[in-house]
Amino acid sequence: MKQFIREIVSVIIGILVALFINNWNEDRKDKEYLDQIFSSIDKELEESLTDIERVIPKQLESADSLQAYLNTEELSIYDIIIKADGVHAPSIKTNAWNAIANSKIELIAYEKLSALADIEERKENLKWRLEKQMDFMFKNMEETDRGKKEMLMMTIRDMVGAEKELQAEIEALLNNEPASRNE
Repeated sequence: MKQFIREIVSVIIGILVALFINNWNEDRKDKEYLDQIFSSIDKELEESLTDIERVIPKQLESADSLQAYLNTEELSIYDIIIKADGVHAPSIKTNAWNAIANSKIELIAYEKLSALADIEERKENLKWRLEKQMDFMFKNMEETDRGKKEMLMMTIRDMVGAEKELQAEIEALLNNEPASRNE
């Protein structure tokens, strides 16, 4: 009986050691995966931030051009947008976030998860605003009246405001700061 108990104890110890090593290895793999994903997320956010910073001045130039030509009946919305070098919108990258959101989301701390979800939501909101702005522009491309130009100018400035909020959210996440909620 003593021999049997010794063999069982040694088997149990062997199983426990194997489970410990397996858990340690899984934790190590998860940490490596998270490090790689967070590195990719940070890179994408930095690229998105750079693009936002590049686009905002161009959008403000478009709004200023509309302001300058509000009362010029000879220039249509199309003419003014062409003079302002077209329509500009930032590219917000969230591929790495989407990758982890679809696989190992339980490994992310709630604060970071929430901030990344907010950025994704703001990205979708910007996309929606741009679609509405483009719809308005296409419907009113040949318009020359002041009211239509003012409306387009307001949509551009509204878009810039949304981009600045997204910019602040990204900067806070990159700096590991809590995001301010000014909504």
